[in-house]
Amino acid sequence: MDILSIIFIVAGLFFMIVAAIGVVRLPDVFSRSHAVSLTDSLGAFLMLVGIAFHEGLGKNTLKILVVLALLYILNPVIAHATIRAAFRSGVKPWQKKSS
Repeated sequence: MDILSIIFIVAGLFFMIVAAIGVVRLPDVFSRSHAVSLTDSLGAFLMLVGIAFHEGLGKNTLKILVVLALLYILNPVIAHATIRAAFRSGVKPWQKKSS
């Protein structure tokens, strides 16, 4: 069970690192938000599942599952609100400059 939890946690860390690289490398708030909302959800899901496996059945696992459910309800809403606020404030999407 420990090996399985380590695999899930490491996979989750990989996706969280990809999200962090996306924030640094992508050009505008729209593409950054898209990349982060997708990879952050998957990374957090894998990490929380790994922690749940490590904890075993109990009260802590139930708390982890509640956090996981809230994550999947709130993460798309937060991403949508961020993009909508940027769009309404006049931020233009990045476009490749033609040479």
